[in-house]
Amino acid sequence: MTQSEFKLIFADQVMKCETTLNNKRKEYTGDNLDRLSAFKIAASLQGCTPQRALVGMMAKHIVSLYDMCYAKNESFKKEMWEEKITDSLNYLFLLAAIIREEAPYEQN
Repeated sequence: MTQSEFKLIFADQVMKCETTLNNKRKEYTGDNLDRLSAFKIAASLQGCTPQRALVGMMAKHIVSLYDMCYAKNESFKKEMWEEKITDSLNYLFLLAAIIREEAPYEQN
């Protein structure tokens, strides 16, 4: 794969991530202005941090990708791969937002 081909795949994936996040915003946050409210509520229900609540939810997507990668004699449609990859990346973007908002860390 060439660098230019990879750049196109990267740009397409980022666009899919953004579109999915925008489309699912209302589904997961309702009219709440806090984009991270679902993870904060889940954390409260589980007695843990928003980061832990998020990675618990993300685990489902990672396990699904793992299962797809190790499936024997089975192939998956491109759309299925894209959905699972996009969801996993979006959870990482949301985790980055939670960490930036709530966890003090050293900035260089």
